[in-house]
Amino acid sequence: MLTQSQVRQMQERVTQTLAQAAIVLTPQEQTQVEVVDFGLSELERTGLQLVIYINNDRYCAKELVMIPRQTCAQHRHPPLSETNPGKQETFRCRWGKVWLYVEGEPSQAFQARVPEGSESYYTIFHEIELHPGDQYTIPPNTWHWFQSGDEGAIVSEFSSPSYDEFDQFVDPRIYRFTKVAE
Repeated sequence: MLTQSQVRQMQERVTQTLAQAAIVLTPQEQTQVEVVDFGLSELERTGLQLVIYINNDRYCAKELVMIPRQTCAQHRHPPLSETNPGKQETFRCRWGKVWLYVEGEPSQAFQARVPEGSESYYTIFHEIELHPGDQYTIPPNTWHWFQSGDEGAIVSEFSSPSYDEFDQFVDPRIYRFTKVAE
């Protein structure tokens, strides 16, 4: 669980990071930065920050802002119905570096550091390294996780509609929506 103060501090940090990358947020967007700790209360290691520009029944666009070496836990976006195969997303690195792990042949050596104490919840290790300008599309229902490099990272996500409440995580301790203490 995070405190209101922790959320505000991270929102300010995200706003500053985006400004350094010449990505400007409106005052309203600055107060709506979603700070995600996955219910683990280890935001510096496991979590991410989201700026959601739009998410409707046709498409979604957002920024994923990560502090240095922050990890988004292994998850997938499962089918939601016979006509909805789940979210397909394209990640485009805008600033920093991010290591994306997807299903496939494990890489010989990988650069991310699995969060200590959570090793059993990371099961895929096919590494894709993204630098500014690089992008990768993740098909629906594909297990994936990612971690920023030593400077942090900004990744633009373009996807089909996002229904985060249906995301499936390997780690049973994870709660997708952050609880904030008053």
